[in-house]
Amino acid sequence: MTAGPKAAAAEETAPPPGGRWVSALSLANLGVWVGWFGPLQLLLARQAEFLTPEHKASTLALVTGLGAAVSMVANPVFGALSDRTTARAGRRIPWVVAGVTGGAAGLVVLGLAQSITVVIAGWCLVQLALNAAFAALTAAVPDQVPARQRGLVGGWLGVSQVIGILVGTALATVAGGITAGYLACAAFSVLAAVPYVLMRRDSVLAPAARPAFRWRGFLTGFWIDPRRHPDFGWAWLTRFLMNLSYSISTMYLLYYLTDAVHYRGDADTGVLILTALNALTLLSTVVISGIRSDRSGRRKSYVIRSGLVIAAATLLLAVWQTWTGAVVASLVLGLGFGVYTAVDFALLTDVLPTAEDRGKDLGVINIANALPQVLAPVIAAPVVTHLGGYTALYALAGALALAGSLLVRRIRSVP
Repeated sequence: MTAGPKAAAAEETAPPPGGRWVSALSLANLGVWVGWFGPLQLLLARQAEFLTPEHKASTLALVTGLGAAVSMVANPVFGALSDRTTARAGRRIPWVVAGVTGGAAGLVVLGLAQSITVVIAGWCLVQLALNAAFAALTAAVPDQVPARQRGLVGGWLGVSQVIGILVGTALATVAGGITAGYLACAAFSVLAAVPYVLMRRDSVLAPAARPAFRWRGFLTGFWIDPRRHPDFGWAWLTRFLMNLSYSISTMYLLYYLTDAVHYRGDADTGVLILTALNALTLLSTVVISGIRSDRSGRRKSYVIRSGLVIAAATLLLAVWQTWTGAVVASLVLGLGFGVYTAVDFALLTDVLPTAEDRGKDLGVINIANALPQVLAPVIAAPVVTHLGGYTALYALAGALALAGSLLVRRIRSVP
């Protein structure tokens, strides 16, 4: 069922949610990214190196690939379930609570793991649970924010994402070991969600308004025909390509510093420095880009230019394999990804097919975030090992970003 003109008009005349709500939403989102990227940036790589030193790259690929496969399924499923939730607290908040609690439990399991089997189980639990929270938080934006302000809110969510990556990396670095790093990330993820939950601002679905549940309809609803909704299809594809480029670029950053750059200091600290530099330039562009796209009403031109900048950054990593080159590339990557993060989210909310199924539809979009995490290790491991090493890997990442930036021009309904 599509949203009619009355629904769209109601959304446009709805009062803005206010700075306190946006801050609480951004903080909760930051906590989810800490739970993801503390492990992804350092802890899982160190754990793979400790448990299987002779096969660290393939072990890391296996763990992250299986976790991303869980993420790919979990996000749209939990988004669809939140669309149908009739709790008094609202459609989204119960899933935020359950998600961050389950994610913290998975991080504790990882901290205690002494085998790859337990690592896989813990990371899959983290992905399952945190995707429930992330799906609910993402769907809350089109629920609560008029379209004319989504670039701004998308910018702040971009800020929380990059700070979450930075904080997760910092906690993993300074906590004092793998176990302490996981526990620190778990505690932060839970505490960061508390203000948002306590505000209790959420859309409520009356039991009588919930559509009848049928398994066939539920499962087939995850297929959104790109022939009927071509702009949604092109938006999905461009996000997939951009995120595949980013996943390939960042997944082996620790090993890139040790094996290609031959970083002389502590490689964990090197990753933290590069992440901080990336965050610095990303923060300088993410909010202002969202505001400017809201004012101009234009989205695609920002996405195109940001993709070109991201491609340039990955090519620097391919051809300039020194510490100085990695620093410059991280700064450039932050500039491009800051613009992309803010504006692409607003663009996606502009092409959603329905108002009633926002959680599910955004979950389908978020497959374009998770699927690259499955494919990136499958692609990266043989490229690094047999097909040209890190030069070929980062050249491929640049080509993917370039393709994503150009295909966004196929979206017709967005200026």
